Amino acid sequence: MALSTPDLIPPPHAPAFLAAQGWPGATILPLAGDASFRRYFRVRDGARGAVLMDAPPQHEDSRPFLAMAAHLDAIGFRAPRILAHDLAAGLILIEDFGDLRMAEAVADRPEHEVDTYRAAIDLIRALHAHPAAATIGRYDDAVYRREAALFPDWYAPAVGLDVDVEGYHDAWTAVLGRLDREPVVTVLRDYHAENIMLLEDGDLGLLDFQDALAGHPAYDVVSLLQDARREVSPELETAMLAHYGPIDGTAYAILGAQRNAKILGIFTRLWKRDGKNRYLAYQPRVWRYLERDLAHPALAEVRGWFDMHVPTRMRAAYWATPA
Repeated sequence: MALSTPDLIPPPHAPAFLAAQGWPGATILPLAGDASFRRYFRVRDGARGAVLMDAPPQHEDSRPFLAMAAHLDAIGFRAPRILAHDLAAGLILIEDFGDLRMAEAVADRPEHEVDTYRAAIDLIRALHAHPAAATIGRYDDAVYRREAALFPDWYAPAVGLDVDVEGYHDAWTAVLGRLDREPVVTVLRDYHAENIMLLEDGDLGLLDFQDALAGHPAYDVVSLLQDARREVSPELETAMLAHYGPIDGTAYAILGAQRNAKILGIFTRLWKRDGKNRYLAYQPRVWRYLERDLAHPALAEVRGWFDMHVPTRMRAAYWATPA
């Protein structure tokens, strides 16, 4: 049975948590939910403000979020300050970064798109200059393959395709063998325009970094420049790759294809399992990115699998009139 989209009614234990942390009687207002079980509320107490994250411990382990926030802060990046937390209750009180996300800022003022993306590239390039965080695991082939498997596990059956799963895994094994393993940096894994905040002091704030792993720098670059949630033109993508500086084009294509295949599976799972239909609108864009990545010669085996098992009508065209 599909789960309903989480409501934005504060958890009943939130007022007691806030009171214990010095925020008695604070107003709790709905802010947002996301693709996980986490929910966010804006907390107001006179002139003070913060954001309350509700991350039910039976579904979400918030320790990686706390550790990565501390790491980013220690090396000079703007993660929300942690004001208080109770992991057993699944509640974390964090700094409020405001409402101006990069996605909306660029949509409202497209003349600033290039400059804003340039700043986001500068940030991720600066992060890549630091050694990978000591507390995170490795983004290795086993993780890449497990993520890519979301496509045959969720997407294929949802659109009525009976595919060769073993052949899919074999194709990815061959392609991932061409991926250079160096350098290894902190990979935020969801670095895109809806997770980057434009702060009042001109800095960029980072959100949604709890799943960070140590891996190839091309991954976060492709996450930003092949954004599932907003259109990034090929011209802007090319310009920002040049701004980043030398980057392994083979790694960029391989990790782009891996990420986009994963996202097609995730968005289908959000629809089928969790009842979050809004993600279906992004599928055609993700398909366009994926097909651009598959055109790279290093993706020959994976491209061949898609050509054999996924007809054109079951790709972007399918989502024009989703089931």
